[in-house]
Amino acid sequence: MGKEENTMLQSDIAVVILAAGKGTRMKSNLHKVLHPLGGRPMLHHLMDTLKALNPARKVIVVGAGKEQVEQSVGDQAEIVVQNPQLGTGHAVQVTKDQLQDFSGDVLILYGDVPLLSASTLQELLNKRRDQSDPAVVVLGFEPEDSQAYGRLVVDDEGELLSIVEYKDASPAQRAIGLCNSGIMVIDGARMFGLLDDLDDNNAAGEFYLTDIVALARARGFGCSVSVADETEVIGINSRRELAGAEAIFQKNKRQYFMDAGVTLIDPETVYFSYDTVIGQDVVIEPNVFLAPGVTIEDGVVIKSFCHLEGATLRKGAVAGPYARLRPQADVGPGAKIGNFVEVKKSVIEEGAKISHLSYIGDAVIGAGANIGAGTITCNYDGFNKALTEIGRGAFIGSNTALVAPVKIGEGAIVGAGSVITREVAEDALAVTRVQQKEIGGWALSFRARQKK
Repeated sequence: MGKEENTMLQSDIAVVILAAGKGTRMKSNLHKVLHPLGGRPMLHHLMDTLKALNPARKVIVVGAGKEQVEQSVGDQAEIVVQNPQLGTGHAVQVTKDQLQDFSGDVLILYGDVPLLSASTLQELLNKRRDQSDPAVVVLGFEPEDSQAYGRLVVDDEGELLSIVEYKDASPAQRAIGLCNSGIMVIDGARMFGLLDDLDDNNAAGEFYLTDIVALARARGFGCSVSVADETEVIGINSRRELAGAEAIFQKNKRQYFMDAGVTLIDPETVYFSYDTVIGQDVVIEPNVFLAPGVTIEDGVVIKSFCHLEGATLRKGAVAGPYARLRPQADVGPGAKIGNFVEVKKSVIEEGAKISHLSYIGDAVIGAGANIGAGTITCNYDGFNKALTEIGRGAFIGSNTALVAPVKIGEGAIVGAGSVITREVAEDALAVTRVQQKEIGGWALSFRARQKK
């Protein structure tokens, strides 16, 4: 969204991202953390947020789907496999080879919790660096409906006394509104000493990371809590929850752009991507979808039912209604892309107009040119793409096919219904339709024959 405040360069932070869950509720062959949110994998939202903290180490713990995560992340993090999967505590234990000599702060995050802000993580780290020197700081939240979340039990000074799972909580503990997000920061110098003492003496036979609080307190180490907004710590385990997170993402984007000077006629019907860039005094009408890679400069108007992806609209351009701008469409200042016009990999120069029912692909449309309804650039021969060039001020008549590679000179006019296969000179008229022929009375006699 906007630039996060209170961030600082860090070199004494390591991050462990837990992503070993099988994600069975997604019912998908795609790894859960790679499902898109706002046009990019949810894991990459988290990775991007971490850039503001500049961690020294990033380790992702995976189970099934390791290859998918490795391919997506590349060299941005180390990948560690948890096999078998024996709980969240065990998932952090398997990072020992990577982090046993690390004495800074270790952030424990989840790949399916993508909406965390850098400022929230910075506050969490600041708590760890408090003068009281807590060994563990847990990120809590206060939901409207606390449901079956684990509860954080704190004293009057805010010291974290324990984490109590809902099923184990007393009625008084269940009345606590402060819940456990699962996210925490641990002093790296003490982390593995605590993790080594975890046991699996529970019904699930797993090593729970939450037990680290009790272990730290048993050694006399302090523990603390930082609090985040509920919307930042939403976990995504199903398509329904993914849709809920998308709704939050879109709501935040809409508010951000309106605050930045963009008019949204019906905000709930406009959808943005993670990298959408929009200038001031832009008007976006209802039912517009902006896929990744869209840049919109000042003063642009996007009319209803447009779909844009990988496209740029320069200052004062107009698109729609019902326009589709595909990757590498570059619409120049004051240019017009009208209803039911599709543009792909083309430069539309200043003031050019493509007002109705046309396909423009692999083309350069000169400044001030006018493209008539039903015009298409025939850019593909079944094997290769070719370029169509239309000069400044040229006029292309309706229902024209421009068979690339072809060039129309500046100021030239192409008559309606033409199929242009050769270059047209500047200021020339090109017409390729056959001469009109008329047979008088033919229609009358035709109808008479049909009635017999």
